[in-house]
Amino acid sequence: MRSLTIRWSLLDAPDGVEEELASYVETTSHARFTGMAGLRYKTWRVRPGEWFEGHYVFVSDQARADFQRTFTEGAAEAPGTKIIGSEPILIEASEVVAVAQGWDGFEPAARA
Repeated sequence: MRSLTIRWSLLDAPDGVEEELASYVETTSHARFTGMAGLRYKTWRVRPGEWFEGHYVFVSDQARADFQRTFTEGAAEAPGTKIIGSEPILIEASEVVAVAQGWDGFEPAARA
C-alpha cells in the first residue's frame, strides 16, 4: 500500500496550537478526506509540543504521486502551515507492509 506522511514541527508553534489543529480536523479536514477518491484512509497524529502529522494511504502509486505533487506545490498555503506558522518539515512517501484490524474494529471519527 502506498503511503505518505506530512509532518509539521510544533517546537516554535504558538501556545494552544494542538487544540486549534484538533478543532480544524474535526470541523473541516475530516470531512474533506472522508470518501476522497484514491485514498484508502488518513490518520492525523500529534505529539504535543513536538509535531503534528497527516498519514495517508492511497490505492495506487499514481494517486499518491498526484496528491504529493499537489500538496507540495501548495504547502506554503496549506491549512496546517497557516495554523502552525511554518511549512512541513517532512513530506515522505513510504510503503505500508500490512494493516491488521483488531477485535473491536475500526471506528472512523473526527475526534476521539
